Amino acid sequence: MFSKTNLISTLVGAVWSYVGGYLLWSMLGSSLFAGHEGTATGLWKETPDQVHNIIAGVIMAFAFSTIYSKLSNSEHSISNGATYGLLVGLFVGFGERWYDFAFANMMDITGTIINGILNLVFYCILGILTSMVYNKVKSA
Repeated sequence: MFSKTNLISTLVGAVWSYVGGYLLWSMLGSSLFAGHEGTATGLWKETPDQVHNIIAGVIMAFAFSTIYSKLSNSEHSISNGATYGLLVGLFVGFGERWYDFAFANMMDITGTIINGILNLVFYCILGILTSMVYNKVKSA
């Protein structure tokens, strides 16, 4: 669980989490989400808490990498990583976020679908990066 490969993969995943999250949700998503907010007010912070954003990214990347290592059967191809990432993206982006749609007024259905697609892209890239690290770095 705390192998060299897993720790390097966690670091790479945490960097992608921070950079990719910014690119996908702040740069690209902000214009896509415009007009698709729900009726909930005061939900988003004006300035995100970057320390907790980084902590969340490290935790998520560690869990993602650890589960990937258990399920990959030591086959670390880009297609395996992309498939794993797509499944996690489906779980989070359309499973978990659809619950948000059902129980909260955070976004309308269009915003929920856009968020789901961004999650698919995000986790697919994370899966590819994770598989590349596992393919290149061998644990001692």
